[in-house]
Amino acid sequence: MHEQTHRNRRRTRATPPPRRRAPGPPRVAQHRRPHLGRGSRLSAISLSPRRRLPGLYFELLPDNTNVTAAHIVAFLRAVKAMLPRFTVVWDRSRTHSRSRLVGAFLAAHRSVRVEDFPGYAPELNPDEGVWGYTKYGRLANFAPADTQALRERVTAELNELKQYPYSLYSFIEHTNLPLQL
Repeated sequence: MHEQTHRNRRRTRATPPPRRRAPGPPRVAQHRRPHLGRGSRLSAISLSPRRRLPGLYFELLPDNTNVTAAHIVAFLRAVKAMLPRFTVVWDRSRTHSRSRLVGAFLAAHRSVRVEDFPGYAPELNPDEGVWGYTKYGRLANFAPADTQALRERVTAELNELKQYPYSLYSFIEHTNLPLQL
């Protein structure tokens, strides 16, 4: 009889009792910094055959804004105002030369030439060096109180970097691109 009742009984798992906290001081809520949002940017390094000095051009977009073709055209117009002829070398993003708006701008401005980097190759883009240096070098321990403080500091760091053309050279040389510097 004992064997028969054992077979008919359903097996159930016992749930463990709730865990109790050890006695001690009450927990204090941790202070969390507010999320600063996401920042998009446009930038370029120029290399002048006459001056033989690299230049840095950049624009920080409003917070939480994605880069669009309209932003790229506005940036190219601003660079064109400073450099009458230039070649843009960029990745194959859809917002770059595959966009109708950017394509129309390039067709209307033949003095702006375009070359594409191969596939996904950030190591070939000297501009990635600028942002890596700024983000992980100059701003590594910077803890801004708000987005405005972050924008001001990033702008200040990039403006200071403009004053050091040999640093910009190093970003170009780091890519190992076959450029004559």
